[in-house]
Amino acid sequence: MKMERLSQDKIRIFLTFDDLTERGIQKDDMWREIPKVHELFSDMMDQAYSELGFEPSGPLAVEVLQLPAQGMVVIVTRGKVDFHHSVESYDEEVEEMYELEVTLEQTDQISYVFHDFEDLLRMAKVLNPLVTDGGILFSYKNKWFLQLNADELDESGYQAVIAVLSEFGDAATVTRAVLEEYGKTVIASDAVKVLCTHFK
Repeated sequence: MKMERLSQDKIRIFLTFDDLTERGIQKDDMWREIPKVHELFSDMMDQAYSELGFEPSGPLAVEVLQLPAQGMVVIVTRGKVDFHHSVESYDEEVEEMYELEVTLEQTDQISYVFHDFEDLLRMAKVLNPLVTDGGILFSYKNKWFLQLNADELDESGYQAVIAVLSEFGDAATVTRAVLEEYGKTVIASDAVKVLCTHFK
C-alpha cells in the first residue's frame, strides 16, 4: 500500500491486488458493503494519519479507480466539517468516525512508469512483437509513463505484456488526466513502435 498527499485535504492511495488478497478481499468486493472492506478503509486511514498526518475527520469523498492489471487507486478528499451541528449530533458523527461518499470507476488503461530512458527502450524492444499498435508516452516529474489500452489485447497477450512491463518498470498510479494536464505528451500514438523505429 503506497500513499501520497496531493493537497491539504486530498490523498492518493495505491492498493495492489496483493494488498487486497492478503486481506481476503476480491477486487469485486470493493463494490460491496462488507466488514473486510470497512476494515481495509480503517487501516488505510490509520496509515494515512501516521505517514502523512492526514486526519480523516468530517465527510470524506472516496473515489476508487480500478486499474486492469496493477490494482486500485483510491483518492480520499476531506470535506469541511460543519460546526453548526448541535453537540449531540456532532458526538454521533464522531462515533461514526467519518461519513463516506464512495464512487467507483474502472479503466482499461495499463499504466507503467520507467525511471530511466534506457529501461524504457529495452522494454519497447521486448514488447514490440507483442503489441500491434497503440501506446502513449508521457514525461512527468523526470520519469517516463507508458499507457496502453487493455481492451486492445487478448487474455494471453495481456499477461505477456504485463510481464514485460513489470520487468522493466513499475505500475503507475497516475491517471491519464493528470499526465495530460501536468506532464508532456512525448509520443501521442503507437509509442512502442515509434521508440523501436527511432532508437535502434
